[in-house]
Amino acid sequence: MQSTDITVTNIVKGIENVKGENICVLDFTELDNVVCKYFVICDCKSNTQVNAISNSIKKTLSKNIREKPFQTEGLENKNWVLLDYVDVVVHIFKKEFREIYNLEELWSDAKIIRIDNLNE
Repeated sequence: MQSTDITVTNIVKGIENVKGENICVLDFTELDNVVCKYFVICDCKSNTQVNAISNSIKKTLSKNIREKPFQTEGLENKNWVLLDYVDVVVHIFKKEFREIYNLEELWSDAKIIRIDNLNE
C-alpha cells in the first residue's frame, strides 16, 4: 500500500495537468471517526473538464503508483464526481455544485490546505 501523502501528491498533479481549479486538501488525520484520511477537492467549468480531470487523476495514479480507484461515482451526470482511493477521496465538482455542497464548511473541523493553482 502506497503512502497517502504520495497518493495526494499524485492526485493534485492529475488535477493540475488539466487545469482543475480551487484545489484544496482536507486533512482528517487528527480527527476521530472519519471515513478516510484526506479529501482532495477541486472544481471546473464544464462536463468535458470533469471527465478530463477524472481521467487525468486515474491515469496519473495508475502510471506513477499503480493505484486504481476502489469506487467511482457521478460520471453519469458530471456535476459531482467522486473517486474513492480508500484513504483519499477525490471530489470533482462543477463550480456551482461545489458552492451548493460546500464540503469545506461541512468538514470545517478538518485542517484545510489550499493548493496554489500553477495554471493561473
